[in-house]
Amino acid sequence: MDGKRGAGRSRRSLYLANPYGFSAQQREGPLAELVAALEGLGAEVWEPFARNNQIDRADSGWAYRIGQTDLGDVREADGLFAVVNGCPPDEGVMVELGLAIAWGKPVFLFRDDFRRCTDSEEYPLNLMLFAGLPEKGWQAYWYESVAEIADPDKALARWLMAGGAD
Repeated sequence: MDGKRGAGRSRRSLYLANPYGFSAQQREGPLAELVAALEGLGAEVWEPFARNNQIDRADSGWAYRIGQTDLGDVREADGLFAVVNGCPPDEGVMVELGLAIAWGKPVFLFRDDFRRCTDSEEYPLNLMLFAGLPEKGWQAYWYESVAEIADPDKALARWLMAGGAD
């Protein structure tokens, strides 16, 4: 994962909004698997725990610096891939997703959690999480397994193959 933001990149950068980095077991399992699948598809994966958490937590203001660095990465990334497991999903991931939607970035949602967390019959989560997706065909931006990431008919593969154009 390249630590430089933007300069000289040939691949599309994809910010991987996720809560997996808080646990060593999840970093070595589901997070590593997701990163490998996304990189295998050709994305330059910006995983926030690997990029921005080398800050000494004994230093005053460490949390603010991590938050600001993550914010900058969401702003600079070409798109965002969000892990939306949980009921409700992780609040940090939701903020990052909201920022990406507000900035008009392509967003892709991953949920391998079978629980439904919604009042809607159409969407499996709070309808606002789908505000950055098209009304028709939003399912192409929704992933329920790591294996689906490589599906050439899904939106992420099409976006990466098109060089990031929507």
